[in-house]
Amino acid sequence: MKLLKLVPDNTAFDFIGKRVLAFAMSGFLIIASLGLFFTQGLNLGIDFLGGILIEIKTTGPADLGSLRTKLSNLNLGDVTLQEFGASDDVLIRIQKQDGGDKGQQAAIDAVKAALGDSVAEYRRTEFVGPTVGAELREAATWAVLAAIGAILVYVWFRFEWQFGLGAVIALVHDVITTVGLFSLIQLEFNLATVAAVLTIAGYSINDTVVVYDRVRENMRRYKKMPLAELFNNSLNQTLSRTTMTSVTTLLALGALYIFGGEVIRGFSIALIWGVLIGTYSSIWLAVPFLLYVRPDRGAEDTRGELDEAQAS
Repeated sequence: MKLLKLVPDNTAFDFIGKRVLAFAMSGFLIIASLGLFFTQGLNLGIDFLGGILIEIKTTGPADLGSLRTKLSNLNLGDVTLQEFGASDDVLIRIQKQDGGDKGQQAAIDAVKAALGDSVAEYRRTEFVGPTVGAELREAATWAVLAAIGAILVYVWFRFEWQFGLGAVIALVHDVITTVGLFSLIQLEFNLATVAAVLTIAGYSINDTVVVYDRVRENMRRYKKMPLAELFNNSLNQTLSRTTMTSVTTLLALGALYIFGGEVIRGFSIALIWGVLIGTYSSIWLAVPFLLYVRPDRGAEDTRGELDEAQAS
């Protein structure tokens, strides 16, 4: 029985030789993402802006068009409806109303009156105030920054500061381009998306650390090998593992996107993009960057000298 191999044995792709093109592409992605963020902004959800969230169970399969028509006549501003799991579960989001708590309660009463007998059960009714939304935005920002800082410290102590700097550059690249993607497609950015961004950070650094482990091992083993050749060898040696991990993860995320429903669609899209961009940055950014900071090769390892002599 033959084993499945997505990458042939003895792959010898010149990643380092194409690094300038990769850096240019990454620079374009970052500039475009920042431009979109500052011009279009993010489509922030109720978690961050404040508003009303109502989860209902309809008497039969939900007719979103009919429900949307009933609610559009109430003049409540931005109202969105989406199926929430089953066909008779609907999530209604309404923008924050004027008038404080009384204004929110009046809007909830108006929605219940408009929907009437089409609703079998009101499962959840929540209101997120603007103060809470601002606090959540601040907390989400600090969570992402704290994660990046902790990863920098971890990689710094596990390897050397050059590796830590390379890992953080790749990680910041992944986070910025993910934010740029959400600015481009204007998909709702909420707390679930922040969780996805933190998950992306974890996946990306795991992939980077695996490659860095092989780089450090080869640097200590082959003292006389040029760094460009050594980095290429390290990347090609871990390419099969990296590709297989990414593909299997994408298969699971694809199923989550297709069958998970509208509620976690944004979360799924963020993770799918994160796996793709995280794999790219681990290969094309994190390792080629080391060529410019030249980390220490560590203590002598005679095995490498013997291997190099035999190879020559």
